[in-house]
Amino acid sequence: MTTGSYLKQVREQYETYPYPDRNPEDEKRRLLYTWQDNLAQINHYCHQGKNAFKGSLRIFVAGGGTGDAVIFLAEQLRNADAEVVYLDISRSSMEIAQKRAEMRRLNNITWIHGSLLEIPALDLGEFDYISCTGVLHHLQDPEDGLNKLRSVLAPGGVLGIMVYGRYGRTGIYQIQDLMRIVNRNAPGMPESLANTKAMLACLPPSHRWKETGGFAHDAPDAELYDFFLHSQDRAYTVPELYDWIQKKCKLHMQLSRLDFGRLPYTPECYIKDPALLQIVKALPLAEQQAVAELIAGNIDRHCFYATQSGGTAASLDELDNVPFFFLGFESIKGRELSEHMRQNPGQQLLIKDPRTTITLVLAPGKYSEQLLRYLDGERSLREIFRLARKDMPSGGAGVTDDQLLEDFRPIFNLFNLAEGMLLRHKSVSRFPGIAELQSSAIQSSPLSDQRKP
Repeated sequence: MTTGSYLKQVREQYETYPYPDRNPEDEKRRLLYTWQDNLAQINHYCHQGKNAFKGSLRIFVAGGGTGDAVIFLAEQLRNADAEVVYLDISRSSMEIAQKRAEMRRLNNITWIHGSLLEIPALDLGEFDYISCTGVLHHLQDPEDGLNKLRSVLAPGGVLGIMVYGRYGRTGIYQIQDLMRIVNRNAPGMPESLANTKAMLACLPPSHRWKETGGFAHDAPDAELYDFFLHSQDRAYTVPELYDWIQKKCKLHMQLSRLDFGRLPYTPECYIKDPALLQIVKALPLAEQQAVAELIAGNIDRHCFYATQSGGTAASLDELDNVPFFFLGFESIKGRELSEHMRQNPGQQLLIKDPRTTITLVLAPGKYSEQLLRYLDGERSLREIFRLARKDMPSGGAGVTDDQLLEDFRPIFNLFNLAEGMLLRHKSVSRFPGIAELQSSAIQSSPLSDQRKP
């Protein structure tokens, strides 16, 4: 397939079936977030917790589709000195994204109809953050696409990328192969889609797609076509990503599965046999993650940040950093956890991840009760340690910061693996949550019908 015919087919698909299926009216009731585009998360993993995103910023959403990422980023940066540039090959998709932005009165977006492959000719300038979700794996040459993105990445900039995971999409690829046979003589996209719907309705319970709880034949047309009839689709394993992103491109990569965080990439999430776990944990990190992916078998998307250098994540060793609960865990109160520990000394705490079926098991340490009492998302580690000592016998005399830090580290690591706790420097204000952003949008735009006279 030549580049010209490839682009023609992909453009035709997304003009006919804009993806993902979105209704601009839904902006009245909710703000969708895109996993790696949360500023609090970017700050933690890529800017040592010290970026408030208040200066002049340029953001690029490459392959913006119907607008999830561009709307979420523009909403977070509504009151900042920021330009968010949207690019997509489908005019139909762009028009839906524009209507969503109009609903919110977002005026910080620049709209460009075009292909990621045309970046060299577009004279876009450089960007501090580039979001590219679900695009590179649909290119004939994903490496070329990534290189084009890197060509407009500013020094110190960050790439937020999502590509498909091979093992988790096994059932999808079985259906893709099936429909290539069935649709060999189908005259066009509507007929191919009709055949696919009929075939999905016939699948037995034993099919991998049914076993993994895949959506049904009556899902939106755009979803069905993108999953099962896309003309260009590939996926990656963890080793393939490391070979591409770190070895070949010399970029540092931080993996995080959509809605689950880094937890699914950790062997201890699955392996409970101590001797076996010891063998696996002795492996390099990339191989540990590869083992976890093979055990899990259901990682269908790899989300990751790519930066020019490692060591950019906020560190617990910086005591002026502020720990805070994040993305679904915000309702957890440190003081309530502390009180539970006080009433149930020595007991493990079972904390259900509000986004998944995973239960986090928190084993109290020697000073956990005192530390959690002052964990409120506003106090720095240094301040938490100071107040915690006051609750200890003799004012915590002889208890060092290092001892308190080592006691707090397992707590942080447990929540952080699920992206449930992050850090920001005390000089950076708290980032508003999803509900706050939506509430603010309602105040500044015609999102609520109640505001009509």
